[in-house]
Amino acid sequence: MNFKKYGSLLILAFLGVHCVSMQAQEKRFFTPKIQGTLRGKYEFQPQERKGRFEVRNARVSVEGQVSEKIYYKAQIDLSDEGRIRMLDAYTRIQPTSKLNFRIGQMRVPFSIDAHRSPHEQYFANRSFIAKQVGNVRDVGATIGYTLHLGFPIKMEAGFFNGSGLTNQKDYWTHSLNYSAKVQFLLPQSFDVVLSTQKVKPDAVAIYMYDIGIAYHHKSFRAEAEYLYKHYADEAFQSVHSVNAFVNYDIPLRNCFFSKISPLIRYDFLTNHSDGKRYLDGIEDKAGALKINDYQRSRLTSGITLSIDKPFISDIRINYEKYFYRQDAIIKTSDKDKFVIEVMTRF
Repeated sequence: MNFKKYGSLLILAFLGVHCVSMQAQEKRFFTPKIQGTLRGKYEFQPQERKGRFEVRNARVSVEGQVSEKIYYKAQIDLSDEGRIRMLDAYTRIQPTSKLNFRIGQMRVPFSIDAHRSPHEQYFANRSFIAKQVGNVRDVGATIGYTLHLGFPIKMEAGFFNGSGLTNQKDYWTHSLNYSAKVQFLLPQSFDVVLSTQKVKPDAVAIYMYDIGIAYHHKSFRAEAEYLYKHYADEAFQSVHSVNAFVNYDIPLRNCFFSKISPLIRYDFLTNHSDGKRYLDGIEDKAGALKINDYQRSRLTSGITLSIDKPFISDIRINYEKYFYRQDAIIKTSDKDKFVIEVMTRF
């Protein structure tokens, strides 16, 4: 037997298999994942007998890996209430399965509902916490770590410019913003989320504290969240906001829809300022903080019809009932309304 001949063939075969394996591994790393979310809806306000169609979101994202430990994501919304906005652009370095670092533009780690992507929302319109109070994207860096003490504890914290998404080139600051979030994924299907955040949209520092509790078991989910917002130097009265909802999934068989989900939500917001100074209704550094959102509460009920898998293509049918004080100035779009929305995730 010619050992040299067969040995050489074995070595060549091994190298061939190794090269194919490396090519497959590289293909797995370098092939980006392209995803998107489309949300089109119709709203009707019965008090005014007026309605409108709107493309609320047309998001497209590219994400993937360049190696076993380096990830990336870039996301743009082609129709964020009619505007084009760059939302995410960051690199995530993950030395271990428990530890990760991110740097770039991203949604800051804060709150439960404010951190949901549009396709993950349960209702057609976001809660007051997610839209008015705790909705922050910024440029910065975060560190995340997952700890196991009989149950997972996910921790994430970071520092951010405070410049927002568009004011980066000539922005320099003595005081960075910060945000931190801890999730306790407890047994018996309970989650507890604690988070804090400091922002400075203008001259006044704002401190926010949030606690959320969620219970999810099989087809049932209940969630409650409270947010406290404090303005430094008593520049504006502190803000309190609440969001609570329940959702129940009913599977359907031999039907066009895979499930139907009745759900109901209550949310509340006291008088709120966005933290910027205004003079005669126009943003001006010579002015003062003002009420941007008047105190109100809202009761939202509805059903979600899921086509195929949940959060892939949903039809959300909601009715929103608002309650205001007599002295409130009511915005055009913050009134009682029927909403029919079709969300598709691809």
